Amino acid sequence: MFLLFVGPSLALDLVIRHATVLTAAGPVIQDGTVVVHDGVISAVGPSVARGGVPAVVAPAGAESIDATGMFLMPGIIDPHSHMGNYSWPGGVGHGDGNEAIEPFTPRIWAGDSIDLEDPAFALARAGGVTTVQVLPGSANLIGGRSAVIKLRPRRLLDELLFKGAPAGIKMAVGENPKRVYGASVALAPSGDQIQTRMGEFAALRREFQSALDYRDARKRPNPPARDLDLDVILDVIDDKILVHLHCYETNDILAMYRIADEYGFRIQSLQHGLEAYKIRDVVKAHGTTLATFTDWWGFKIEAWDAIPQNAVLATQAGIPVSIHSDSASFVQRLNIEAAKMMRYGWTDDDALKSVTLWPAMMLGVEDRVGSIEVGKDADLVLYDKDPFSVYSRAQRTWIDGEQVYDRARSVAQ
Repeated sequence: MFLLFVGPSLALDLVIRHATVLTAAGPVIQDGTVVVHDGVISAVGPSVARGGVPAVVAPAGAESIDATGMFLMPGIIDPHSHMGNYSWPGGVGHGDGNEAIEPFTPRIWAGDSIDLEDPAFALARAGGVTTVQVLPGSANLIGGRSAVIKLRPRRLLDELLFKGAPAGIKMAVGENPKRVYGASVALAPSGDQIQTRMGEFAALRREFQSALDYRDARKRPNPPARDLDLDVILDVIDDKILVHLHCYETNDILAMYRIADEYGFRIQSLQHGLEAYKIRDVVKAHGTTLATFTDWWGFKIEAWDAIPQNAVLATQAGIPVSIHSDSASFVQRLNIEAAKMMRYGWTDDDALKSVTLWPAMMLGVEDRVGSIEVGKDADLVLYDKDPFSVYSRAQRTWIDGEQVYDRARSVAQ
């Protein structure tokens, strides 16, 4: 079964009327109207004047959609994706997410591997997803830089890149690098054969120290040649790149905080972070956000202590929490993944923000997306029912006011 997208629809002005508007920035607007002009939200408010609040006035000639009985929310944001780097159909030929030749490859960029014809993109749009962060895989201690993209149906990567989004980098600690580089000396030609967690963190310290030594050496007469890897590490130290850390266990998270504190950089997010609930006070004190699964656990030893309350406990501690996919399948139903957490204590607003505003904050783009507010990009999704009901289906998805999915015009075979 696949989904055929029949083509975009772009309107200079768009009015969505009579929807239940979930803004992620304030109270729900019952019978609300949203106006879009030139791809930007220009008005949000009630469809009919009430309580002294005037009705939103639609510009003449605008395309108008009657959304009576439907729910409008911000486009869903997935802060941890490998779409395009591991495109469908899966196979060695499409396995472009891990440059597993040495533990440190900060020079690489996930964008260079993105296959824009990956069928997963269209299916994600059908699930209301508008922005994703494509990360390198987790074989390496420092695996490379991420690419934040909007899922526009385009032929050129430059047309998908989220312009102005801060640079991000993927780091990974724990079982994965240990497994990959402890297996064979051939995989660690530089001598970085990692057998233990001690070896991982020793190697990380050496890499950061090498970057500082390189900076000093570059200031001297006859400086060394440019090193693309160390240039990126220096940007990390200088907080020019957001660090997204693949991790699971508390001991790994705490060890990485020690290194970050020692070398003066900040960890922007814990990716997965299944044991964050045990040290949520420490995570909060470091100003780190959390991107996690709902109830995926036990698939390896370091995932054994996962609990479904992880996201809820972190939120209660004041940590912005995002529900991520790490999967071309999960990304199609992130709204339902978020809804699961309502069983364990999240409010409707928590669930909404976990796939909209909080991941936008994690990626440093909350001034542009993540909520329905005047001046923000018109990244929107319209559901036929409450988005956190298993019976709901996305009916339309817009990116910058351009309709990129219409259930009525799409063909499932």
